[in-house]
Amino acid sequence: MIDFLYKLSGVFMAGNSWKSINWKDPFLLEQQLTDDQRLVRDTANQFGQEKLLPRVREAFRKEETDPNIFTEMGSLGLLGSTIHGYDCPGVDYMSYGLIAREIERVDSGYRSMMSVQSSLVMYPIHKFGSEEQKEKWLKDLGSGNKIGCFGLTEPNFGSNPGGMITSCKKDGDDWILNGNKMWITNGSIADVAVVWANDENNTIRGFLVEKGIEGFSSSDVHGKLSLRASITSELSFSDVRVPDSSRLPNIEGLKGPLSCLTQARYGIAWGMVGASIDCYNTALNYSKERKQFSKPIAAYQLTQLKLADMITDITEAQLLVYRLGRLKDEDKMTFQQVSLAKRNNCVIARDIARKCREILGGNGITIDYSPIRHMANIESVFTYEGTHEMHSLIVGEHETGIAAYDS
Repeated sequence: MIDFLYKLSGVFMAGNSWKSINWKDPFLLEQQLTDDQRLVRDTANQFGQEKLLPRVREAFRKEETDPNIFTEMGSLGLLGSTIHGYDCPGVDYMSYGLIAREIERVDSGYRSMMSVQSSLVMYPIHKFGSEEQKEKWLKDLGSGNKIGCFGLTEPNFGSNPGGMITSCKKDGDDWILNGNKMWITNGSIADVAVVWANDENNTIRGFLVEKGIEGFSSSDVHGKLSLRASITSELSFSDVRVPDSSRLPNIEGLKGPLSCLTQARYGIAWGMVGASIDCYNTALNYSKERKQFSKPIAAYQLTQLKLADMITDITEAQLLVYRLGRLKDEDKMTFQQVSLAKRNNCVIARDIARKCREILGGNGITIDYSPIRHMANIESVFTYEGTHEMHSLIVGEHETGIAAYDS
């Protein structure tokens, strides 16, 4: 039997069919992209590798963020890329997914900065805002000349946003905001915050709160061991008075912020593929160069098993987001599908980062190699925009028809 298998493998190898496989894309998924999508992919990849990669190590080491990244992204059409009009590119959602993948190939912090600006700030303004609000903000946000943040999570309410304490009270033609928002990407450098608050009738409303308004302040979270290349802040509102023209007029209720999160989670599912690819490529190249005993560690069976498992998982994750992107472009995507993709691809990326660190050995704990940085970042991504547990319950509810949490 063993002789037969050896002979059979020899038949396949004799045809050299295995040599024709591109192991960076074993199922040739990139061939499914249109010319425009490839152009977007290549633009984002070049920007990531030439502009972001050279500065990410020091940014992560020093816990620093360069706000100029926003104008750099904006000049290439990477912010608010799916919006039509207002000087935005209006690309499809497959293209947006490819942007997220290529930026997160460098660092999750950079993708978070872009994702918040595009999916959590520009999207709700475009979707729920007045024409005056769109004209005031979208062009400058798309160019990166203005920066935005999104205030939903609170110190005591994350997975249950409906329990938010931040309040909005009508006072004549104005609204008075009070409360705190926590874990806010871009918070202290933002020119405008999309803030969600509960009114006296327990109706959630959205507001555009501008930087510098009396009673509105922010403070950065320091000492993070994850997402160190992006800013994370707490926002505080103490009797902040805003005009009714600052309210997003075309949305009421929790469906507003949750629809924004669906957009951001879509990008995360793609971004986790990028982080996984970078970890895999780093470990693969290292394993072929690093020699132990008589040969490269890539020649050992246990290393090859890890590499085979990883490329299989990456391919699975890629297939999932490719299909998800097409469903979104066809307006058929559901938030449950996004939850499934987010939870699946975060688990895959988390496992791949760990395996790649193992292949790198002692060198893998240094900042000179990206997997441990990705591994730290993924711990945040695994949790934010809905924890793994919450996405599991979302999927479970729609499998069984039974909610496992309070509505």
